[in-house]
Amino acid sequence: MTAELLLAFALFAVVSSITPGPNNLMLLASGVNFGFRATVPHILGIGAGFAVLLLAVGGGLAALFVRWPWVHAGLQWVGAAYLLWLAWRLARSGAPTEGPAGTAEPLGFWGAAAFQWVNPKAWIMGVTAFTTYVQAPNAGTVAVMAALFALINLPCLSTWALLGSRLRGWMTVGSRQRVFNALMGALLVLSLWPMLRQPEPAQRTIHASISTSYRP
Repeated sequence: MTAELLLAFALFAVVSSITPGPNNLMLLASGVNFGFRATVPHILGIGAGFAVLLLAVGGGLAALFVRWPWVHAGLQWVGAAYLLWLAWRLARSGAPTEGPAGTAEPLGFWGAAAFQWVNPKAWIMGVTAFTTYVQAPNAGTVAVMAALFALINLPCLSTWALLGSRLRGWMTVGSRQRVFNALMGALLVLSLWPMLRQPEPAQRTIHASISTSYRP
C-alpha cells in the first residue's frame, strides 16, 4: 500500500467516522443522558468491534456476500430491527434524575462491539475501505488498515460523546431531555432510510466491488 493510498484511506476514515450515523447519534445521546465517563465503554466497544469487523472483511469474509447475497440482506434487516428497538428505547427514556422507572442503562462495551456486526453503515464503511483502497489484501495490509482506522475512529467517536456531555446540564432542565431523546430516536430511524430506500441496487454495487477486489 503506497503512502498516497494510505493518506487517502486515513482521510476516508476521518470523514466516515466523524459524520452522523447510528453510532455517533447513539454516543451523542449517551453523553447527554449518562455523561462522558459512563459512555467510554460504549466508545471502546465501537472501536474494537469495528476493528474486528475490518479484519474479517479484509480476510475475505465479505466475499461471502457475493456467493450468498441473502447473507448481506439478512444482516441488513437484523441490523435495522435492532436499531429500531434501540431508537424506541431511547425515545421512551427520561432524564436520569427521574428514578429507575424512567431511565435506561448506557450501552456497554460488548453490546457496542456486537452492534457493529449488524450496523449497516459499519458494513458499508468496511467493504468500501478495502474495495477502494486495497487491490490485493494481505495479512499485513489488513492489520495496518484496521489499526489505523481504530486510531482515527477513537477521537472521532469521543467528540460526539463529549459534545453530548457538554449539553447534559442544559438538557436536564424541564422536559428538554425527553424532547431530545425523542428526537434522537427519530434520527436513528431516519438513518436507516438510505439503506431501506433502494436496498437491491446498493447490494449489487457492493457485490460488484467485492468481486473485483477478491477475484480468485
